[in-house]
Amino acid sequence: MIQSAVNSRKIINDPVYGFIGIPNDQIFKLIEHPYFQRLRRIKQLGMTHLVYPGALHTRFSHSLGAMHLMIQALNVLEMKGKKLTEEEKSGAMVAILLHDIGHGPYSHALENSIVGKIKHEEISDIIFKQLNDISEGNLGVALAIFDHSYPKKFLSQLVASQLDMDRLDYLTRDSFFTGVSEGVIGTERIIKMLDVIKDNLVVENKGIYSVEKFIIARRIMYWQVYLHKTVISAENMLINLLRRASFLSKNGVPLFTTPALQYFFSKSLAVDNIRDDPEFINYFTHLDDYDVLTSIKNWMSHTDKILSFLSKALVNRQLFRCSLQAEPFDYFYIENLKDRISENYGIDEKDLSYFLYHDTTSNYAYNLKADKINILFKTGKVSEITEVSDQLDASMVSQAVTKHFICYPKDVEN
Repeated sequence: MIQSAVNSRKIINDPVYGFIGIPNDQIFKLIEHPYFQRLRRIKQLGMTHLVYPGALHTRFSHSLGAMHLMIQALNVLEMKGKKLTEEEKSGAMVAILLHDIGHGPYSHALENSIVGKIKHEEISDIIFKQLNDISEGNLGVALAIFDHSYPKKFLSQLVASQLDMDRLDYLTRDSFFTGVSEGVIGTERIIKMLDVIKDNLVVENKGIYSVEKFIIARRIMYWQVYLHKTVISAENMLINLLRRASFLSKNGVPLFTTPALQYFFSKSLAVDNIRDDPEFINYFTHLDDYDVLTSIKNWMSHTDKILSFLSKALVNRQLFRCSLQAEPFDYFYIENLKDRISENYGIDEKDLSYFLYHDTTSNYAYNLKADKINILFKTGKVSEITEVSDQLDASMVSQAVTKHFICYPKDVEN
């Protein structure tokens, strides 16, 4: 059983799970590190609080929650006879604790506007390796579990798979803070039903209904919360707002920014040129929600009418209308909207993309091409969940649902 040693009295009161214990001194030091403390200043759900006002929880609390579930999962597997060294247990806990360390403020908006489409997973890998260097290589096992190179594959599956501790926590936590009850899942039961067969994570068949509910809840949460049309509108407004600010900055227009945000406006970044760049990590690990929001509030009075308009609209929640549908939007409908926007706002064609944007968004509830969720029966037989479930149709739940969206100012509506 995993027990706390040096930090036996260090506990955190979590609104979702109650008391979370910090299992060892190494993890306590990582939590105390400024790189991890930064996650306190980054909301887990970005712009979602504009729809669900309670959704103000942070990536800090999510990471701690995921670690808490990892501790429970490792205890369950040990009780079922799986041999784990103290180093492996600590490594798995560190890997899940740091799995989101590379998230920036309003993560997906940032990736699509000013960090050169560098994914947070890539930044997490860079920061993780730097923390390993700072720790004199003591995070080697954790890093191997994190990047799926550790020999015991199931430990990596607990960190990142289709039934990992990350997903179990964020569905539970996001449901709690948004108040969307459809996202409530049987987290405790799923964890108690976990086992390992041939180095792969499985769920005992007694937990099949909880797994079914997990997959269905994930699908509902995506369209009701993560990809809610108002969230799509707000996130795309933020993307275009940051894109405009970056454009102005690169063209020498005076613009208030914090030093961390200014760095990203002044650089053209790519994965290949950031790995060995200490400047990148320094500025990225100082960047949080407050840099972005403080700058946007200042831009409300900027002389650039596009930057000013978008800043005021976002701060005051005067969001663009967003429509979603299964089929592409009619070409002539889009062109008519462009004409109306140009007339109403005096916008040139080259700047229309700041006021009207259309694209697609999609998600998988369950991806048959990724690590599958397998069910273990008493006979020893292992079957993929959709093969044995009477609730899940593989052709339905494993198919990506794609929707087309269009966003534009409400006052140009026909």
